[in-house]
Amino acid sequence: MLATLIPLFDDNMLVCAYSVFARKENHFLNPSLEGGARFDGAGTVHELEVVSNMGVATLSGGKEVFVPVNQFSVFAEISLQCTVPSNKVVLLMDNTIVPNAQYVKRIKELKEQGYKLAIRKLPISEFENYREILAKCDYILLNHEKIDISKAKVYFNKVYPNIKLCAVNVDTLEEYENLKADGGYDLYEGTFFRMPVKQSQTEVNPLKVNYIELLNVVNAPDFDLQKAADVIGKDPALVISLLEMVNRMALNSEITSIRHAAAMLGQKELKRWINTAVTKELCADKPSEITRLAIIRAKFAENLAECFDLAMMDQELFIMGLFSALDIMLEKTMEEALNMVKVSKNIRDALLENKGDFAKVLNFMKRYDDADWTEVSRIMVLENIDMDKVYDSYLNALKWYRDLIPQK
Repeated sequence: MLATLIPLFDDNMLVCAYSVFARKENHFLNPSLEGGARFDGAGTVHELEVVSNMGVATLSGGKEVFVPVNQFSVFAEISLQCTVPSNKVVLLMDNTIVPNAQYVKRIKELKEQGYKLAIRKLPISEFENYREILAKCDYILLNHEKIDISKAKVYFNKVYPNIKLCAVNVDTLEEYENLKADGGYDLYEGTFFRMPVKQSQTEVNPLKVNYIELLNVVNAPDFDLQKAADVIGKDPALVISLLEMVNRMALNSEITSIRHAAAMLGQKELKRWINTAVTKELCADKPSEITRLAIIRAKFAENLAECFDLAMMDQELFIMGLFSALDIMLEKTMEEALNMVKVSKNIRDALLENKGDFAKVLNFMKRYDDADWTEVSRIMVLENIDMDKVYDSYLNALKWYRDLIPQK
C-alpha cells in the first residue's frame, strides 16, 4: 500500500481538507494492473482503508478527507469499510460515474448515509447532463485553466447555490493570488504553496537570525549543550516548548534551569528537538502546511534510510528532510538559505545540486508528496524497496507529527 495527502486551501492559505490518494499494488511488478486487471477488487476503497486505520485526527488533524471513488467502488459497502464519522468523509467522484438512474440512486443513498460528495474531471459540456448528481454534491473540482470562473460563479450560484468551487492544478503563487483576487473559488489545490524560491524576497528578520544561530550551534560537530541552552534562553517560545517536552519525559524531576532541561534531553535528542522546534518557528509566518511538510519529510526521510541503504545516516537524512523547504521558510533561494546554516556536504549536494545518495531519498519523497505512484513504483523497483516499508514509514511520520504538534 502507498498513501499520501494533498491539501486543499482557502483564501487565507489555511488548509481546510485533504485529499487521500492510495495505491494498493506496485504496477511495475504487475503490469496487468495497468489493463483490465486494475479493476480486480475495485469494490474496495483503499483510501478508506487508510483513513480507517489512521483516523481523521492523525491523518488530517480532524479536517475533512476527500476519498476517490470510481464507477465500481461507489457501489461498495462504504459504511462497512469506513470506521470514521461519515460527515468527515467527502467521496470524490469522477466522470466514470455517469448520470443514469442507477448511479443517481446510489449517490442519493450515500448522501442519506451522511457522506459529503464531490466531483472532478467533469467537462463544462456535461454540466447539464449531470444536474441530478451535481444537485447532491458539496464540492466540484474545476481545472481553472479551462474555465471562466466569472461565468462559472454565476452559473453555480444560480443553479447549485450550496456547492463549493475548488480550483485544481494551481501550480504557482501568482496563479493562486490571481484566482483569489478574481473571486469565485472556495478552495484551491496545487503545488503553489511549496514552490522553490527563485529570487530572494526580503532580508531575514532579526528573530529568524536568532533561530539560524541556534541551528548552527546544534549542527556543528560535537556541539556544546550549555551554549545551545543559552541561545534557547533568548526566545520565550522555545523555552516554553523545551520545558513542556522535558516535563513530559521526566514526570518526577524538577527542572531548575534551561541548562538543566537541555542536559536532561542529552545532545542527540536536544539536536533533534531544536532542529524541529526551530523549523516550526521559522514557518510561523508561512502556511501551516509548510511546517507539516517539512516535519513529516524529516521523519519520513529518517524512516526511509534503511530502504536506501543509508541506515547509518538516518539523522542526517532527518535534517535534509527538515531543510527541504528552508528556502520557503527564509524567503531566500536555496543556495542563499544553505549559506546561512551549517549542513553537511551530503545535505547540500542533495538540496542544491540534486546530487548524491541523499538526492535519491529527496526525489522519492517529492514524488510521494505528489502521489506520483508511477514514478514512486519505478524507484521502488530500481532500489529493491518493499512497498509495505514505505507505507509504514509514511504512517509513522504522520503519527510522529501528530504527537509532536498536537492539533487544535
